[in-house]
Amino acid sequence: MKVFIIEDEPIARDNLVRLLAKNFDDLEVIGTAGSIKESVDWLNTQGNHPDIIFMDVELSDGNCFEIFRQTAVDSGVIMTTAYDSYAVKAFEVNSVDYLLKPIEPEALKRAVGRCRSISRKLDLDSLVSAFRPSAPDGRKRFIVRFNDSIIPVASTDIAYFYSEDKSTWLVTKEDSRYTMDQSLDIIYEELDHKRFFRISRNCIVAMDAIDSITKQFGGRLLISGTPRPTFEMTVSRSRVEDFLNWLED
Repeated sequence: MKVFIIEDEPIARDNLVRLLAKNFDDLEVIGTAGSIKESVDWLNTQGNHPDIIFMDVELSDGNCFEIFRQTAVDSGVIMTTAYDSYAVKAFEVNSVDYLLKPIEPEALKRAVGRCRSISRKLDLDSLVSAFRPSAPDGRKRFIVRFNDSIIPVASTDIAYFYSEDKSTWLVTKEDSRYTMDQSLDIIYEELDHKRFFRISRNCIVAMDAIDSITKQFGGRLLISGTPRPTFEMTVSRSRVEDFLNWLED
């Protein structure tokens, strides 16, 4: 069986290649990609017909769901994710094959076994529903730690979240900054998506923290926010349309 791997983290990709080679004699990795664009280009190339696709949820240029919107996928698909237990339960309810990172050999064998035994086309609507927040109004507050203090921060007081140097930060409208234990993936699932939007892999912004938006070369958007961020707050090209629709709604 032929395998295509979509993963933007080289270490995770190489680890998956090793695990497949070690545990399966009949699986051949015929291609890899690290972005939506690379994946779509590869899948649209004549002669590239994998039996199984391993697909990371968050890629360097956006969410993997965009791949399904740009090309037809009729292979078996196994999602790989670092999401929390809520999303994993949602995967299971929607009959989506998945692997939780870091990938364990036994979990890999089970996922491949299911993919072999069940011939079905991936239901994109079911897949998207696996990542919808459980509460429509989102989480009301976050508990953060500062030195020896435990501080509740209301969601309405948050300007944005961002990740940098393997750390996740919460920034309030008063420009207080706190480190978070959760990843942006987990945090975003707990937010009210009417108030918060994930503009890139590394940033989630609140609507009322946006002051102005400037178009940039290449189709991206640059956000000027309050408080002023210490990094370039940019809407990735693949998310611009959804972002503008979010603003209008």
